Amino acid sequence: MYRRRDDRRARMIADITNDLRRYAADAQHVGHAFAGLHGLNATDLQALIAVMDAELVGEPITPGRLGERLNLSSGSVTALIDRLERAGHIRRDRDTADRRKVFLRYADRGAELARSFFAPLGRRNDQVMARFSDEELETVHRFMAEMVTSMREHRNAMRAARGEPPKHAAEAGAADRAAD
Repeated sequence: MYRRRDDRRARMIADITNDLRRYAADAQHVGHAFAGLHGLNATDLQALIAVMDAELVGEPITPGRLGERLNLSSGSVTALIDRLERAGHIRRDRDTADRRKVFLRYADRGAELARSFFAPLGRRNDQVMARFSDEELETVHRFMAEMVTSMREHRNAMRAARGEPPKHAAEAGAADRAAD
């Protein structure tokens, strides 16, 4: 970004910052390509990511939590879920303990579409990671986890500055664990 590069560490930090920015921009383009191919908009894509993140940690997301995460009204969340369900991307499952509670999960068709689209990227990522030792990967993982936390804290500060309500602690924790 806009950092002085007077010494080796400063240059390295600037290079890493630029790499993260480029990675984020390229990842966004890949996500938009998937969305465009399957008739999804940006909010649809964010919803699918939220459902996937929640499932990865074994804590499926509810429609209410999805609305909080995406900053959508109850009516907008219902329309979003209906649209994604009709398209075969997600399904609604009732909680076995409390039938009034609904969890959102990836539908088989949606999961297969995502797998087929992202499998080549997954193979590329596996090839890159194979070039690093376990110790190096541990360092990279720790770095990335802390960068994700930093970005989320900044995002939450921006939301608070705009007067948006804070996210529930449980949803924030699930999303953080999904990043691990």
